[in-house]
Amino acid sequence: MPEQEFIQLVDKIASAIADDALDADLEAKLNTEFSASTDDFKALGNLCAEGERDGWLMAREAGGIKFGRPVKPGMIAGNFSVDVVQMKDVRGPHHVHTTGEIGAIFPLEGAPRFDDRPEGWYVYGPGSEHHPTVKGGDAYILYFLPDGAIEFTGK
Repeated sequence: MPEQEFIQLVDKIASAIADDALDADLEAKLNTEFSASTDDFKALGNLCAEGERDGWLMAREAGGIKFGRPVKPGMIAGNFSVDVVQMKDVRGPHHVHTTGEIGAIFPLEGAPRFDDRPEGWYVYGPGSEHHPTVKGGDAYILYFLPDGAIEFTGK
C-alpha cells in the first residue's frame, strides 16, 4: 500500500536524523545520504504524487496551495510531524519555525525553486521564518517539523 510505504520511508529518514542539530551539517547529510538521485528520494516524490492522486495526501487547499499533515508528532516519525504541500508559482503565508524545519523539494513541472533552492533537501534552524515561495514551476515540498511546531504570523 502506498500510504504504508510513505509512512515507512518518512520513519526511515526521521530515524536517520533524530539526534542531529538542525544546521548546515544536517542539510549536507541529507543531500548525501538521501540525495535527489537516490531511490529513497525518488520513491518519496512518487509516493507524494500517488497520495495526491488517491486523496490521502494534500486533501485541503487554501491560497493556491494544496496541503496535508499525514504524520503527527509522536506517531511514526519520532517527535516530527510530516507535512506535504504542492505549490506552483505562489508565495505562502509567513510563519516561524519555532523548533526548525527540514524539507525536501520535488519538482513536478518547469524548473521550480523553493525559496530559491533547487530539488533536494534544506534545513532551517529554530527561530527561522519566511514566506515559503515557489517560483518557476510546480513542486511538492515535504517537511519535517520537530514537535510539529510552526507559528503562522499573519504578516
